[in-house]
Amino acid sequence: MTVADQDRAREAARSILREFGISTPPVPIERIIKSRKIVLQYAPLDEDLSGMAYIKDGIGIIGVNALHHPNRQRFSAAHELAHHVLHAPDIRQAVHVDKGIRILFRDDVSALGTEPMEIEANAFASELLIPGELLAAALEGSGVDIEDEAAVEAVARRFRVSPAAMRFRLSRF
Repeated sequence: MTVADQDRAREAARSILREFGISTPPVPIERIIKSRKIVLQYAPLDEDLSGMAYIKDGIGIIGVNALHHPNRQRFSAAHELAHHVLHAPDIRQAVHVDKGIRILFRDDVSALGTEPMEIEANAFASELLIPGELLAAALEGSGVDIEDEAAVEAVARRFRVSPAAMRFRLSRF
């Protein structure tokens, strides 16, 4: 995994933002997914499973854990969209395993950010939901301190992401 791979993922997210003319938060992730003819499904899943991405019979599908907080669901949806945008050959080739689909798990491996595809998907999702340009505009003149819980939460609410996702984004801004 190189910085170039993460940059490629972020640029793919920025391309989608330009395509949709997104100029204010929150980014309409569901509309973006549906416009790409990807089926978005919400279902109760095991607690440690946030989402899944696969292509079956030529149809892209994203599954999101309906039991998670709506902000986490948005990040999971964006993360799984990344797999469709960046890793389609992988999720297409993996369709025929045991139960007919292979699931790309959002689990401890992806949470640790050590698997290259997961690092790329996280970079994509972060840029898509918290675009640098929109974040800069939101922070203009405020100088948010990452340690200031209230300030981070206020910005996170504006983008409809978790404070943890916002803290992560701010640390790499």
